[in-house]
Amino acid sequence: MATTKTVKQSRPRRARDSLSREIIVAAAEAVVQRDGLDRLTFQAIGEELDAHPTSIYRHFRDKDELLLELIDTLRARSYAGAMIATDDWMADLRAQAHLIHDHYMRYPEFALQMALRRPTDFKSMEFSIGALRRGGYGPEESALYARALGQLIRSATSIQAALEALPDEVRDADELTWQMDYRRLDLAEYPNIAWVGENLPGIRDPRAWETALELLLESIERRAPRNAAEGA
Repeated sequence: MATTKTVKQSRPRRARDSLSREIIVAAAEAVVQRDGLDRLTFQAIGEELDAHPTSIYRHFRDKDELLLELIDTLRARSYAGAMIATDDWMADLRAQAHLIHDHYMRYPEFALQMALRRPTDFKSMEFSIGALRRGGYGPEESALYARALGQLIRSATSIQAALEALPDEVRDADELTWQMDYRRLDLAEYPNIAWVGENLPGIRDPRAWETALELLLESIERRAPRNAAEGA
């Protein structure tokens, strides 16, 4: 009895000169969105593009260089045309904070890598310092407060984004464990936690981030030399 063999049809490889940095970065984003950051390799990108992995080295030295380019591309997409100075310097700082927060939450897989400094991030710092300068702050305080604000936004949002990047079942189990652990605490040993009871926000409650941001912004506004001069 004759047997029939199925011959797998392979698609022709993409021509080496048909690749570009933009095409490779787009393919890298597709791989991460579908398979996760841990699966991002030149081999995976090559399969995504029907190209030999070695052809990617003509455009990027290694995965780290590619990842930096991808992160900067995502930032530019989120920030493009959004940071525009207005007459209200505090409103500008608040809008910038939410813009950065929303960007992290849009791409949670890259939360930790986004701490790396890139040209788009420099523009963000320029915007923060400009707003503080319009509030009457001098060079030293403008630089310090811009850095403090940036660190708060990125650190708090990174925690939120890292949770969002988890599989749904893991994230839900973590939230439930958080709630149950607090309910099981010894009331005599932790009387203050017992006192707040159900008022304690969950680990994914966005109010914690929003409250931290507002507390810092209110402090910056209250200390502003411009406001002090107007109230004198």
